Amino acid sequence: MTDWFAGEVAARYDESTAGMPVEPVVDFLEPLAGGGALELAIGTGRIAVPLAERGVRVAGIDSSPDMVAELQRKTDEIPVAIGDMSTTEVDGTFSLVYLVFNSINNVTTQDGQVAVFANAAAHLEPGGCFVIELLVPQLQRVPPSERG
Repeated sequence: MTDWFAGEVAARYDESTAGMPVEPVVDFLEPLAGGGALELAIGTGRIAVPLAERGVRVAGIDSSPDMVAELQRKTDEIPVAIGDMSTTEVDGTFSLVYLVFNSINNVTTQDGQVAVFANAAAHLEPGGCFVIELLVPQLQRVPPSERG
């Protein structure tokens, strides 16, 4: 599997996403994370670190060792499993599993995306939430004359 986030991409990731909102995302997630939170595609910890700083028990899964190395430069308090978010497991269950910044698009097949949902469900405690942040493209209408 190709690590699209290796090397310079990982080293510059925080700089390249510096203009993206963090606090509103953390504000939204925190009330759902009373039983802990698991971030799929945790990367450099852009969301996980401030969530953990608020006292939430956070763990993560990420496929890029270089991205996780950037996270570990910030803190060693967040355990991270290196692997595919559709199959990699971590110990314990959580009241929240989340996947933000369109990262579900890194899984390019429907079967793979379904596996991500199944893996998230396997890590949730009863009544827990799976939150995905995803851009929904603008609806495009096909005129009746062009329909097949």
